[in-house]
Amino acid sequence: MKKIEREITLKELEEMSKRMYDAIVKAVVDVEREIMVIDAEMHADQEKFLIGDSSKQENLWGINLYPEMYGTDDFVEFDSMINIRPTQGNRSRGVEDTKMQIKIKEIVDRLVKK
Repeated sequence: MKKIEREITLKELEEMSKRMYDAIVKAVVDVEREIMVIDAEMHADQEKFLIGDSSKQENLWGINLYPEMYGTDDFVEFDSMINIRPTQGNRSRGVEDTKMQIKIKEIVDRLVKK
């Protein structure tokens, strides 16, 4: 697991994706602190790590990154069990709020550099 506060290169993500099935890198983004944790088998483990690092659960969203799709709309996939939050109006594994999707993508774009 790796906390990204400044940036990570696309090459590093590509290397991580080789260890996972489907060539993905799982990530959890803290939309308040504008950081993310990557490179774990479970979003729940990343969520737990960030909560232990002073993040609030309501600010954490699970995503998958597909390094080979960098630069396309398919680079970020909004799909994680940790996203199911009926109390926040999110009833699916996706991120239903399009404004939140945009914010997450902006954070990812700032943190992942080619």
